[in-house]
Amino acid sequence: MEIQLWRSILCPYELAVKELVVKFRHIITEHRQNDLYSPIEQVRGRVKSVSSILEKLHRKNIPIERMEEEMEDIAGIRIICQFEEDIETVADLIQKRTDMTVKSEKNYLKHMKQSGYRSYHLIIYYTVDTLQGPKRLQAEIQIRTMAMNFWATIEHSLQYKYKGDMPPHVAERLTKAADAIISLDREMSSVRNEIMDAQNSSQMQSNLVKDILNNIENLYKLSNKREVMKIQDEFLRVFRTKDLQQLQRFHRQLDIIAEGYRAQAVDQKGSGPHF
Repeated sequence: MEIQLWRSILCPYELAVKELVVKFRHIITEHRQNDLYSPIEQVRGRVKSVSSILEKLHRKNIPIERMEEEMEDIAGIRIICQFEEDIETVADLIQKRTDMTVKSEKNYLKHMKQSGYRSYHLIIYYTVDTLQGPKRLQAEIQIRTMAMNFWATIEHSLQYKYKGDMPPHVAERLTKAADAIISLDREMSSVRNEIMDAQNSSQMQSNLVKDILNNIENLYKLSNKREVMKIQDEFLRVFRTKDLQQLQRFHRQLDIIAEGYRAQAVDQKGSGPHF
């Protein structure tokens, strides 16, 4: 197969990965902008290399002309969550989307692989627009916790090193590590509510500070510099208290002040000469 043909085959998959990564990252942004906990922590994507595709075709005995029909993971998306409970939330979120269709699911959380591998896999159909028109292709979405991802990355490297024939003593230590990962995820789940509260408070403070600084910058254009400096000094005083309630009160008061200046500016514009 010519190199140019490979490029033309893989180009739509590269587009699909870029679009899907942007869409899932936007979910994170939407949650955080609304002071909500995001079940998605990180998103990554990749298109399988030609070398990996050829190796899998050979290993699975797939004819090259059947590649796109039978290989479901040419495009791959990995979604990382903080807690195991978030995995089901993300899977449900994907199921409800109208811009992708779930073809199949594999739950390696309930049915862990013998090696100790745990993750949640979805195969989806996704359509991209190309110069030749719409193209419906398959993509694999893996959903796992940060701890699961750490283990899986190490296991993948070892499988590559030993070409699928891992020595028993290495496999045994990997299995023990998988047990430790399960314990870690359970321990993190036990303090999930406390962690979520802390992260939500931090995100709320970040959003408040952003809004306050935007208001101060806008006031600088409408008010005199001395008054804005006083407001900024007061903001810094409140910020140093690390009291979220005080910051919220200051935010509300500043909104009222800013609205007053905006109304005043509109009145001044409206009081000009009429022709």
